[in-house]
Amino acid sequence: MKKSRFGLPWRSIVWFGLVLFLFPFSNRVNAQFVRGADIGWLQQMEATGYKFYDTDGVQKNCLVILKDHGINTVRLRVWVNPSNDPRSGHCSKADVVEMALRAKKMGMRILIDFHYSDSWADPQKQNKPADWANDPFPKLVMDVYQHTFDVLDTLKSVGIIPQWVQIGNEITGGMLWPDGSTAHWNQLAQLLNAGYKATKKVDPSTKVIIHLDQGNNNQRFRTFFDNATKYGVHYDIIGASYYPFWLGTDYKSTIDDLGKNLDDMVKRYGKEVMVVEVGGEADHPQNTYDMLRAVIKKVKEVPNHKGLGVIYWEPEGAQNWSGYALSCWGNDGKPTKALDAFMPDSFKRKVAN
Repeated sequence: MKKSRFGLPWRSIVWFGLVLFLFPFSNRVNAQFVRGADIGWLQQMEATGYKFYDTDGVQKNCLVILKDHGINTVRLRVWVNPSNDPRSGHCSKADVVEMALRAKKMGMRILIDFHYSDSWADPQKQNKPADWANDPFPKLVMDVYQHTFDVLDTLKSVGIIPQWVQIGNEITGGMLWPDGSTAHWNQLAQLLNAGYKATKKVDPSTKVIIHLDQGNNNQRFRTFFDNATKYGVHYDIIGASYYPFWLGTDYKSTIDDLGKNLDDMVKRYGKEVMVVEVGGEADHPQNTYDMLRAVIKKVKEVPNHKGLGVIYWEPEGAQNWSGYALSCWGNDGKPTKALDAFMPDSFKRKVAN
C-alpha cells in the first residue's frame, strides 16, 4: 500500500482528516453553550389570545422571537395530573410533547423538568400528585420510575430525545414529602435513582440534572450533594437557581459567590454545572441585562468547560398576563433589553449590521 511522507498509508491519512473535519460538526449542537428559556406558560398565553411582538413591533411566533434573541434551548416542566388553571395548570405530558415538537422544529434543544407533582414544586412545597398520595413507599418509587419512563418514552416515540432531564425541581429539601424529604435521605436517594434509571432506560445519552435553589449558597449545595454522594445518588449535572430579587440584594453582592459555588461543585464532585433558572425584574431591564451577562460570564469561566449554560425562567411571561414580575417581557408584548443578554457577541454584531 502506498505510504505518505510520514510513513503512514494514504488511506489512514484521509480517514484521519475526515474524522477531524466531521467531528466538530457532529458534536457542535451538543457542545453549544446553553442559552435557554423555560417556556411552560407559552401554550396557555397563546390559548388566551396573548400576542407577541418583536422589538420592531412586528407580531411573531414567540419561539421565533426567542431564537432571534439567541435562545437555543427550551426547558419544559411536566406535571402528573395538572388542572386547567391558566397560570398554575396545564404542562401535562401531552402539552409537553406538543411544545417539544415545536421547539425541535425550531432547531432548539430540550430540557424536561419533572416536578413529580400536580402543580408547582419548589423549596416551600413538594406535594405528591393526588393519584400517588396514599401509595406506600415502594409503590412511590415505582410511580417515579413509571411516570418518568412514560413521558420520555412518549417523547422518543415522536422523535424527541431530550438532551437533559431534571429529576425534581428545586429539591433542596427533597421531593414527594414527607417520604422523600431530606429527613429521610435513604428514601430520597431511592426516588432520585428511580428517575435516573428510567431516564437512562429510554436513552442513555440524556443527561440527568439534580436542581437546588440559591446557587450562590455553597453550604446549601455542599450539604445536599455530600449526602447525595453518601447515599449513592446517580446524576450527571448539578443545576442551580439564581434569583438576586428573592435574595433581597442586587446581583453584585452575590455574583462572585455564585461563581465560586459552581467552581466548587465541579472540583468537589466532578460534575458539570448549569444555571437552570435565573430571573430579574422586568421593570429594571438594564440591571437584569447586566446581571444575565455577569451570570453567563461566571458559567463560562467554570474550569474545563464544565459550565454548560444559563436558562431564564419564563422570559415571555409578561406581568400583565402572569402577575410575575421577573420576566424579560414588557406589558406592550415586546421583549425587554434584558433578553438581548443571551445573544452571542458575534450574533449581536450580525444583528446590528
